[in-house]
Amino acid sequence: MPTWFNARHWRKLVAAAGALMLIAACGNWAERRELQFKMDALRQAAAAHVLGLRGLVEKHDFLPHAAARHPDVRDLLRAPMDAALKARVDGYFADLQATTGAAVLYLVDRSGLTLAASNWNLPSSFVGQSYRRRPYVEDALQGRRGYFYGLGLTTGQSGLFIAEPVRADGAVLGVVVVKISLEPLQAAWMRGGDPVVLRDSRGIVFLSAVPAWLFHGIRPLAANDARWIADHGQYGSRARFDVLPWRTEAHGRPGMDLPGFVLHTDVHGRRMDLLALDTPLPELGWTLTVTTDMKEVVQARRAALALTALAVALLLLGVLYWRLRDKRFAEQRAARLELERRVEERTSDLQEAHAFRKAMEDSLLVGMRARDPEGKIIYVNPALCAMVGYSAEELLGRSPPYPYWHPDDLEKQARESDEALQGRAAPHGFESRVRHKDGHDVITMVYAAPLVDAQGVHRGWMSSVVDITAQKQAETRQREQELRLQRSARLASVGEMASTLAHELNQPLMALSNFAVAARALAGTAAGGSADTTAGTMLAGALDDIVGQSRRASEIVKRVRAFINPQRAHYERLGMDSVVAHAATLLKPELQRHGVTLRLLMEDGGAPVRGDRVLLEQVLANLVHNALQAMQPTQDQPHPPPTQRSIELACQRAEQGLRITVADRGPGIPPEQLEQVFAPFFTTKADGLGLGLNICRTIIEAHGGFMTVENRAGGGAAFSFTLPTVP
Repeated sequence: MPTWFNARHWRKLVAAAGALMLIAACGNWAERRELQFKMDALRQAAAAHVLGLRGLVEKHDFLPHAAARHPDVRDLLRAPMDAALKARVDGYFADLQATTGAAVLYLVDRSGLTLAASNWNLPSSFVGQSYRRRPYVEDALQGRRGYFYGLGLTTGQSGLFIAEPVRADGAVLGVVVVKISLEPLQAAWMRGGDPVVLRDSRGIVFLSAVPAWLFHGIRPLAANDARWIADHGQYGSRARFDVLPWRTEAHGRPGMDLPGFVLHTDVHGRRMDLLALDTPLPELGWTLTVTTDMKEVVQARRAALALTALAVALLLLGVLYWRLRDKRFAEQRAARLELERRVEERTSDLQEAHAFRKAMEDSLLVGMRARDPEGKIIYVNPALCAMVGYSAEELLGRSPPYPYWHPDDLEKQARESDEALQGRAAPHGFESRVRHKDGHDVITMVYAAPLVDAQGVHRGWMSSVVDITAQKQAETRQREQELRLQRSARLASVGEMASTLAHELNQPLMALSNFAVAARALAGTAAGGSADTTAGTMLAGALDDIVGQSRRASEIVKRVRAFINPQRAHYERLGMDSVVAHAATLLKPELQRHGVTLRLLMEDGGAPVRGDRVLLEQVLANLVHNALQAMQPTQDQPHPPPTQRSIELACQRAEQGLRITVADRGPGIPPEQLEQVFAPFFTTKADGLGLGLNICRTIIEAHGGFMTVENRAGGGAAFSFTLPTVP
């Protein structure tokens, strides 16, 4: 009796110990699994943040390199007192800053004095400030590229400074510096759920999702480091850098060979345990720390312990119940088991085959359809039913045309179905568009193969249907995105080319005007001493026209530069009747050469508007010139009769202001192209660039107006723009 009692007691103790060990093992497993997930998420977050930081730096990394090689920048370092040269460099830096989104660009000479800056016209201008104490200036003056993060000496705003030496004939003349603001990145971190920290090589936090951690160190700051920071003004006048309120520890559980560490700290007044991961950025000397809350790890462990304990308890209850049941129904169980054994022997093969096939069919993401030799559907799987929206009951027994065939492709799908039933389907499959029951289209790829049973008898045809709608939509979006990127790149290149041409053409135009003025003076002197005063008068008149046209060309060049830089635009109060009259005078020779009449319908042309006269004249000239070209004879369009060879230019009051319309009697614009005429680089001319109408609309929108186009009922096209009137 004592021996039996001791053995039973020992078995109970072993079972209890095993249950406790199982519960503890499940808790540890759940904790390790959750930690692994958290660490994988931290790696991905760190990679994303590092990619964003490097992308931000690389986006602006070329700016100082490019600016340092601009000839005006080098010339200004050689002649720092040249005001005109300084103004050009200021404008060039301002244009680069506005285009790239950098905080500021500025030029420093060898003494550290700022000669030019993109913020030259602001109260916080860097011009005249000395930055000789900055380490990036020292690095650049020694011929190296300088990187430095700190607070601005002038503005007090933080940023990353990238410096590039300006060289000429092997010598360093000065330094070009670009400042990049990281405050938007910090604001994005603050909106996130988990703290993110960026610290410098001395362990000082300069960017953080938790404001209370800013300008704290992970360890006490050494005296020489504190002196270096103060001497270079890295963090302004701040002289104290407290240690972060962090308590760190490594992963303490055995078997958890994971990077990172556990961080105990307060976040916004709340005690938190964080899983943290450090990622160094050696090229910048920084270290990025990303964190995530450990609460889910603790909860996972607790949940695993609770669930395992519950499972063990249920298992023990089941074992007890089974033992009681076994004692009470031993004979009944033996008979039932015998009966089940016999049934299983007869049906096990069929059940296993059917269950396995059904499991495979239900788990497939590819639609499956079987048809008999006449095309009647004899089988569909759930994936196909979900793809077309019809249940199996609605599809089984149906013959072509099937309910999911697209109504616009009935003939094509009937032909493809016949080819598949005759064994001529393409081995690589064919694309087919079907109509879902709820009305939306689904693009599919269909592969057909013979359906042969176990005896080798051909029973019909089996088709696998793959939904490629998302793939097609992704390809379409990618093509559209590539087209937009190509257009943006070409527009940027055209803008840069226009700016360069405007700058380069201004000087020869002014020289041409000066030569014409000088020639006019000589012509007047010669005419005074000559008998042929009529020829002298005609020559003087022709030279006056040359002077006027050259000055007008110079004004157009200035307006092009103003169009590129809106701060240079010249807006004034004017009447459209004078603008229209001057444009008509300029176009008169070309209109006469083509035998076309310009009809002016000026109902309210004297209404005052505010705008740039030359730019508005160019818009009118462009629209009239396009109308003139639209009326030129082609193979498909004969020359219109003289009574219809006219262009109407109308000016009348509109609800929003003053409406000006240029209408021709040409063939009009195809309806499918009406939405594209204002798109950049869209043209129907063999030698056209496709920017004229886009530039016209941009000019009108810069004046606060809008431009439209429509086809006239009697033939031809009408381009209209509306400008707001002023009191």
